[in-house]
Amino acid sequence: MSGRKSFLVRLPEELLEELNRWARDDLRSLNGQIEYLLREAVRKRRGVTLPDSAPPEGPVKPA
Repeated sequence: MSGRKSFLVRLPEELLEELNRWARDDLRSLNGQIEYLLREAVRKRRGVTLPDSAPPEGPVKPA
């Protein structure tokens, strides 16, 4: 996975549960949902469109 970095994030349990529900509603993985939300926040803050380097969002197959 070149060009992508991993890092640990600590979230309150309630927030993590809500993000998981939201991700399922949007048919995304939790990681995909967090990345989507961060990209949207940065785009809105800067007023620009960021290139979407992530694979297209769609239903996530269960592991």
